[in-house]
Amino acid sequence: MSKATGPIFLVHFRRRREGKTDYVKRLALVKSGRTRLIVRKSNRNMIIQFIDWNPKGDVTKVHVESLKIKGLAPVVNTQTAYITGFIAGKKAMEKGIKDFILDLGLNKSSKANVLYAAVKGVLDSGLKGTVGEEMLPEKARLEGQHLKKKISIQEFVK
Repeated sequence: MSKATGPIFLVHFRRRREGKTDYVKRLALVKSGRTRLIVRKSNRNMIIQFIDWNPKGDVTKVHVESLKIKGLAPVVNTQTAYITGFIAGKKAMEKGIKDFILDLGLNKSSKANVLYAAVKGVLDSGLKGTVGEEMLPEKARLEGQHLKKKISIQEFVK
């Protein structure tokens, strides 16, 4: 009888087992060599980060949360996402970032959703990125013409 040499199954990385990271997609984004625009959302908060890859670990260049912006309600809708994206784009330009590659993570990508409203804000701030125009929400949606109570974007965007 021979000795056992180890398990016959492969244990994946912890974040893959938990369903938090798609390593195939992440590797493709990191190989591009460009700054990643990471957009994440929860029920109350929108998080936008610009991250560069480093062999010792990722380096966060810009981090903006919608909950930290004065005057915004603690909800995630199209307008708050756009404003948060615009502010993050302005901060990224101050740090010398000129272009990005979009990283939505495991969020579902559908046309004109909240994630793309944040990307539209970043693009309107003056940065360049590879995002199809058909995925971005319309201007009327960003201005809140479909809502009873409208948020004035001009008071945040100066």
